[in-house]
Amino acid sequence: MTIAWKDFLLEIRSKEVVLAVLVFSLLSIVVFNIAFDPTPRTVSMVAPGILWVALAFGGILGLSRAFALEVENGGFTGTLLTPIARDAFFFGKVISSFVFMAFVELILVPVMVILFDLNIPVFLFIIVSALALLAVSLVGTLFAAMAINTRAREILMPVLFLPVIIPALLASVECTEILFSGQSSINLSKWIGLLAVFDAVYLIVTPFCFGLVVSD
Repeated sequence: MTIAWKDFLLEIRSKEVVLAVLVFSLLSIVVFNIAFDPTPRTVSMVAPGILWVALAFGGILGLSRAFALEVENGGFTGTLLTPIARDAFFFGKVISSFVFMAFVELILVPVMVILFDLNIPVFLFIIVSALALLAVSLVGTLFAAMAINTRAREILMPVLFLPVIIPALLASVECTEILFSGQSSINLSKWIGLLAVFDAVYLIVTPFCFGLVVSD
């Protein structure tokens, strides 16, 4: 929580991460809306993909920037030199990333509701969003830490991140499409269960790999 609180204070003062993710995601949604020009019949199929693609690429940008600030100020190395568990460091960054992404989504979704005239079941959508953003935060934090000290981190980050997060993104898109179209809740429970399984796997694997990465 100390690590997360430090990230919150830094973001309140600099406003570099959330602002970058928000602007990028909003522009992505507007561009996709112009490119696809969804009709009332196709909006439930197009809108979920637009939302999660925008958030995923925005997350890449935000996580890369967050770790770049740590390295520039010597905070990353300084934190690793303190006598704290690597898992505590990792989950502190995950918590802050999750909160930043949730804040961005809180602004994006009303914009999408207006643009696409959507009717969203709020409670179920919150569950899906929480599971999806947790997956993005876990995987993104790991690969941002891995790529930050490389010369081509802007290229390496999406190359590493996207193949691993794609299963969770597909499940998120399917869940969101079911919610937007009002399909059977039986199909929704299957995709939510699959998304929860991916989160469980990421929760076990990513902190272990993070310890190996920062030790090197």
